[in-house]
Amino acid sequence: MVVELKNENSIANRFLAELRDVQVQKDPLRFRRNLERMGEVMAYELSKTLNYAEAEVISPLGIAHVELPVDQPVLCTILRAGLPLHQGLLNYFDRADNAFVSAYRKHRKGEDGFDVEVEYLSSPSIEDRVLIISDPMLASGRSMVLVYKAMLRMGKPKEVHVVSVIASTEGVEYARKHFPANTKFWVGAIDEEMTAEAYIVPGLGDAGDLAYGNKA
Repeated sequence: MVVELKNENSIANRFLAELRDVQVQKDPLRFRRNLERMGEVMAYELSKTLNYAEAEVISPLGIAHVELPVDQPVLCTILRAGLPLHQGLLNYFDRADNAFVSAYRKHRKGEDGFDVEVEYLSSPSIEDRVLIISDPMLASGRSMVLVYKAMLRMGKPKEVHVVSVIASTEGVEYARKHFPANTKFWVGAIDEEMTAEAYIVPGLGDAGDLAYGNKA
């Protein structure tokens, strides 16, 4: 299942528009906050698909019967660009466990191509857990797939969700081929084009640089 938020009008469209806007991008604080807000919107939408059970809550005047989530997920993000989006998810899934993975593009000398390498992983067990992997950009899809495969060292999740703000058509198709068949993808917008360097067009540029400054 692929959910593209822009297909249904909501306030998320404004957050997404500001993330793309070259003028608004000049304010890193605003850029990070918009990524965070997209994470909050995604968490709300995703939460509708989780399992719930009835519980009782004692108020000052009586007992309320409510439906509460059965499982608390494991939130996994890709450093460093994924941190604000991860925080947005964590704001809503505030009892979640957390995982962090360092994945980067290793460019081949004298070539346009690159390899993706996973360098660092910190995670609890994900055995029989709901796993939510987030990264602002799902471009070629290779980083997301490698991170998922690396996370399998920590167990086999019972349910997998992928959260991205902007994805390419090619990246979504690649990821769908390499993730379990029942994986749910939550995307703000899917763009058709991608450059030879695997940057999404129109996209928004380099999310990590815009959030935290240019890399040396």
